[in-house]
Amino acid sequence: MGEIIGAAFLAHVPTIVLPTEERLALNDGKESTLHSGLHELRRDVFDRLRPDLVVVFDSHWFTTVEFVITSSDRRKGLFTSEELPRGMSSVPYDMKGDRAFANLVGEIATTTDDCWITPIDNAHLPTTYATTNFLSFLNDGQSWVSVSTCQTAEPADFATVGRVIAEAVSKIDRRVVLIASGALSHTFHPLRRLRNHESADEANIYSDEARRADHRVIEAWRAGEHSRVLDELPEFSRLRPEGRFGHYQMMVAAIGGPDCVAPGQPYSAYENAIGTGQVHVWFERPLRGWTAS
Repeated sequence: MGEIIGAAFLAHVPTIVLPTEERLALNDGKESTLHSGLHELRRDVFDRLRPDLVVVFDSHWFTTVEFVITSSDRRKGLFTSEELPRGMSSVPYDMKGDRAFANLVGEIATTTDDCWITPIDNAHLPTTYATTNFLSFLNDGQSWVSVSTCQTAEPADFATVGRVIAEAVSKIDRRVVLIASGALSHTFHPLRRLRNHESADEANIYSDEARRADHRVIEAWRAGEHSRVLDELPEFSRLRPEGRFGHYQMMVAAIGGPDCVAPGQPYSAYENAIGTGQVHVWFERPLRGWTAS
């Protein structure tokens, strides 16, 4: 019998993996709390709970006709970002996988109405920095699998995937942490202006409307009001959250959906990344006190 021992909404922004000198130069000489917060999360949470498996809902990995879950025994190689090759170039990564868990997810999906999740074991399957950027902070030899964001999916589909992931956890002996990897509002400043908005100060968020909406989501998380976030998703979607907020939708569905009342503990300040809203929030033992109907 497995358990989801924690869930996290984490920012994978490229600045967290830049050399210290470059990172500080972009933030007016100050350290980003998105960088320091991941070190704190490792010390406070990962080293204490010792998960067996980390499931990453990857907002950079877009599939089209189905969701995909990685099922390789190991993913290893050198990562260069097609988006930002100057900042993430030939970065080594090495992740132990969990074939049994991924295949179980696929088996449950085949017997679930309106659900399409395919386990893929292919040595040449690309990975994205929405997964790899956390490894140097959080990976301590546990297994890591990634779940794609299907770009044709709707909220009901994201919810179904989350529920299938939760069912798979319940049927296998694993202590699991879920990571919703991505941003809140996600509009970049135009190229000719973005270098004026590189510091982490929230004054650099793309618009006041986006900043206010992001704060509303964070406040709801801190209060454990996931139902409010889901109810207000149509309005929030106007501000273009990353990946249509699929990373959060899948994660929260796995921990109770609108019935989830797990309060969030921030592990960073709310920060800007060239216009986009970023934050780290941790939800401890989110299923305690909740029973599926």
